[in-house]
Amino acid sequence: MTALLEMRRIGKSFPGVKALDQVNLTVEAGEIHAICGENGAGKSTLMKVLSGVYPAGTYEGEIHYDDALASFRSIRDSEAKGIIIIHQELALVPLLSIAENMFLGNEVASRGVINWADAWARTSKLLAKVGLRENPQVPVGKLGVGKQQLIEIAKALAKDVRLLILDEPTAALQENDSAKLLDLMLELKAQGVTQIIISHKLNEIRRVADRVTVIRDGTTVSTMTKDEITEDRIIRDMVGRDMENRYPARTPKIGEVLMEVKGWNVTHPEQPRQVISDAGFTVRRGEILGIAGLMGSGRTELAMSLFGRSWGRNITGEVRIKGEKADLSSVSAAIHAGLAYVTEDRKSLGLILPEPIAKNVSLANLSGIAERGVLSRGREAQVAEGYRRAMRIRTPSVYQQVGNLSGGNQQKVVLSKWLFTEPDVLILDEPTRGIDVGAKYEIYNIMNDLAAQGRGVVMISSEMPEILGMCDRICVMNEGRIIGELSRDEASQEAIMAMILRDGILRDGILRDGAANGERVA
Repeated sequence: MTALLEMRRIGKSFPGVKALDQVNLTVEAGEIHAICGENGAGKSTLMKVLSGVYPAGTYEGEIHYDDALASFRSIRDSEAKGIIIIHQELALVPLLSIAENMFLGNEVASRGVINWADAWARTSKLLAKVGLRENPQVPVGKLGVGKQQLIEIAKALAKDVRLLILDEPTAALQENDSAKLLDLMLELKAQGVTQIIISHKLNEIRRVADRVTVIRDGTTVSTMTKDEITEDRIIRDMVGRDMENRYPARTPKIGEVLMEVKGWNVTHPEQPRQVISDAGFTVRRGEILGIAGLMGSGRTELAMSLFGRSWGRNITGEVRIKGEKADLSSVSAAIHAGLAYVTEDRKSLGLILPEPIAKNVSLANLSGIAERGVLSRGREAQVAEGYRRAMRIRTPSVYQQVGNLSGGNQQKVVLSKWLFTEPDVLILDEPTRGIDVGAKYEIYNIMNDLAAQGRGVVMISSEMPEILGMCDRICVMNEGRIIGELSRDEASQEAIMAMILRDGILRDGILRDGAANGERVA
């Protein structure tokens, strides 16, 4: 193979921070090259240098692309050479159709008039290439995240992509959608499309990558070939040490029931369908309870509806916290009752990115920083500094904008915000999504510490090994219902999936029998 891309001695600085220092990266034509590193290691910064987000003249070093010295001053320059980057936050306009998104800024037009028939036809062909059968006129916002990710790749194909960069492409996808995306990457490789993937999912890297480059603290640590790739080697190079156990050891001390949910029912806020049906579970003091299920099983909807009824309508059921009936009629009431919820979407719903750490930490408990009814910025900074130290948030100051932090440190700020409300029960929805193995381990330690303090922790995760490695008990959800629970000793990935499949077969039989008898089945 010959090198399509060489990045030589790349350096990039921001005020007070050296983000990249003498980084070298060589990508061969036709390969899938993975870039690994902890959050904040410099992976995304390096790709922004390559794609022209950080234009020539703002960084040190050289980029050689297709045997020529490259000088990209914008994304348009890099795209003209066939370099397309797909960011973790998808750049699609939800209200526009697939076709409109596909050619946005690159419209199919003649003399200034868009040829919609041609646009729709081209869109259908591009969608077929990525395995999608969707009407080109359907608004993108009505599609799931997995399909939106494929549309982004189809957009890249519309621009005659030669080098495709995927930044955490499977972070928000369920297992089936992730597998389809990885299969597509291998198909594109067979068609000659060179690819760079940034991912924290090491099993996926082993499946598709021909080579892996590891970056740590803004410098290149190693590049390994497919035969050399092992998860232990990648982790050691990423964190600078061996990690014998992915999940910290813990001896649980489980006490009395702290929270009990009975007969919880929720209707979709916009559609006439029941999303949560007769859900019930308990959380004990000192326990980490897992909620497992496939994407769309209702896990997040259950959590959000419990937390101050912030999602859904026609909500019925009863919740008791410490034996008392809990008022969860609003978010502030839920906080007062001792409940907290860490959302799966920290950037949109969990944090105010342009604001400093200090303001984000105090946001859910302003009375905690008030003196005689007046907010004290000094007290706010003092509280935030305490959490910065306790949670090991890597930043020199609590006045740093949260948007400038790595994903793992942002997650610690979200946790700090809710811990400052002193909850009895903390619901964590995908708490380690999009963060590296080192930061994950720190989050796991925080969860263990909370349980050791006698709090109840509810963990929702799409990563089965994480659920199995961290939880004392696991409730399994399917189609909006809790269909069973497993103890730590009983639980396995096979046992969870078998429970879901059995329930699906049983429910399918009930629906068919009901339809056959002319009954209306909910």
